[in-house]
Amino acid sequence: MIIDAHCHAGPGDGFTGPWDTCAPLGDYSARARRAGITHTMIWAAFHTDYAVANEAVAGIVKREPERYSALAFVHAARDRGRIGQMVERAVRVHGFRGIKCHRADARITREICDVAARLQVPILYDVFGEVESVRLFAPAYSSVNFIIPHMGSYADDWRHQRNLVDILVRYPNVYTDTAGVRNFDNLVEAIERAGVHKVLFGSDGPWIHPGVELAKVRELIVELKLDERRSAQLMGGNAAAIFGLNAAHHARARQPSAGVAHAA
Repeated sequence: MIIDAHCHAGPGDGFTGPWDTCAPLGDYSARARRAGITHTMIWAAFHTDYAVANEAVAGIVKREPERYSALAFVHAARDRGRIGQMVERAVRVHGFRGIKCHRADARITREICDVAARLQVPILYDVFGEVESVRLFAPAYSSVNFIIPHMGSYADDWRHQRNLVDILVRYPNVYTDTAGVRNFDNLVEAIERAGVHKVLFGSDGPWIHPGVELAKVRELIVELKLDERRSAQLMGGNAAAIFGLNAAHHARARQPSAGVAHAA
């Protein structure tokens, strides 16, 4: 099973750029299917009210539960005091698999980490280059798994990504993804030093082509001469383990009794 662990979805409510306007999945879905991607983790586009945005993402998952699972997006500052309520609804009612937050909104807080620890769900936190902060919250919340996407820097800053490799090696609860990482050698080093179990395939869809990003991961497999077991981990096994996407979950999603109308 190939799992894309990094994709945005649904409407935003701004016009700054694609990231807060809309993240449509039409073209992404067709491209992912052609690439052989069987499941995708999604979360909302940037929004001024993530409670509203998360409901829109829940609708996408409800229509195609065999294709999509979701993370609950929260704003660390604006949603202060209601993060537990928001995430619990997303997890308990909609079956979301974790929490997403972004440094471009606000820095991660103890409130977010406390909620993750209580509900036993992972956090995907885009540190926006502030990689050193991981050394503060990761050991403080050792029971929470943290995914730091883009190897810590969507800007592909070599210094931040190399710093994250050291953190991946040191902290067992810190992971990363391949989304948008152009410095191929940094990905190679992350796997060589921290282990293949620390890296998830992600595309940063729908704006980056999932097939192109998957081709990069296939080249990692060739470069590092990964065997079948470790290749499967990188392509989807790691994501399945961290987000709890086991076979039983997918079997239930496909059952007609779920009352879900699947999209064509």
